[in-house]
Amino acid sequence: MYYRAKKIIALILLHTFLLSVALSCVCPLLWMLNASFKSEQEFRDDFGLNIAAAFNWENYKKVLFDEGLGYYFLNSVFYTFITVFSIVIVSSLAAFAFSRLNFPGKNAIFFIFLTAMMIPLPAGFVPVYILLNKLNLVNRIGYVLAMSNMGLSLSIYLLKTFFDQLPRDLEDAARIDGCNKLQIWWNVGMPLIAPALAVVIIFNSLNVWNEFVLASLMFTDDALMPLQAGLMGLYNNNVTQHTLIMAALTVAALPIILLYLKMQKQIIKGITSGAMVG
Repeated sequence: MYYRAKKIIALILLHTFLLSVALSCVCPLLWMLNASFKSEQEFRDDFGLNIAAAFNWENYKKVLFDEGLGYYFLNSVFYTFITVFSIVIVSSLAAFAFSRLNFPGKNAIFFIFLTAMMIPLPAGFVPVYILLNKLNLVNRIGYVLAMSNMGLSLSIYLLKTFFDQLPRDLEDAARIDGCNKLQIWWNVGMPLIAPALAVVIIFNSLNVWNEFVLASLMFTDDALMPLQAGLMGLYNNNVTQHTLIMAALTVAALPIILLYLKMQKQIIKGITSGAMVG
């Protein structure tokens, strides 16, 4: 009876802690969403604490069309899709090669990728910009290349651990059926590492979507700026218009939230599987 009561108390404390953490994350988002539907005067009266009486979409219309945030939003969608797609293809191919192929210097090259994970990302912004500027690859192409490069190390390491788990029998069976290495990678390996791919997609999508410093360095044309740079410009122009800023932040946060909810099961499975491997 004592051990059972002790276990129940421990579970209650654990769930209370987890619930408090969840509320600390969800409540600011709900407050931001609620404030985005208010007029500026309503917000000043209650600071967004009372529930909005109606869904007022004027703030969203203004930030998306009048302030031009919709164009920055589409830019970020384009950059995120191209960058994450490139990372998934390149990192999965590299991880498959490190896991399944034998070639000279394999361990040394893989160690270099692991070492790159120890370097803080901002530390590489200036040399990357100088290199791409000398190659005349600034703006869109340079930004996509830089962000793709910065997401490769962790993605390769994560995917390699999953490729290492795949039974060799599956690869042998596919080879008997006439599959070459690329076909084994695509038809056998990729479907079986879907949870790890979900983790790679959400982590890199979050990094690209929220990137601001590198975008400020890389783009010389304001029309090509991603969403985060557009948010900074919107804030500078409307620093006293709190509801407009809340609407803009909601637009910026919503795609990542929806992506996470869509891939939640795969992400949790991928993280827990990776933890068991470690």
